[in-house]
Amino acid sequence: MQYKKRNNVPDTGEVTRVRTPRKENNEILATVESMLGANHVKLRCMDGVVRMGRIPGSMKKKTWIREGDIVIAVPWDFQNEKADVIWKYTRPQVNWLERKGYLKG
Repeated sequence: MQYKKRNNVPDTGEVTRVRTPRKENNEILATVESMLGANHVKLRCMDGVVRMGRIPGSMKKKTWIREGDIVIAVPWDFQNEKADVIWKYTRPQVNWLERKGYLKG
């Protein structure tokens, strides 16, 4: 039995489109500081607040999040020290964000 080979296209690192945080949706950039277990992470947000982030079920199996990753988080309306993680950036996207000045430091 033969299996069909996949087209292994080398990643050039060129970024064509990067999703940026939308202020009208209360989205903010954050860095994952540590994994807390049970789909929770500790986030250091760009507004200076350290929040507990929750990885929703829609992202849990598809996207692997590790310490040091840059993500988009949406703080909860009723509890500002907690947030939902809605997006994870790849390494070329993070480099693009740094060049454009979205990430400070």
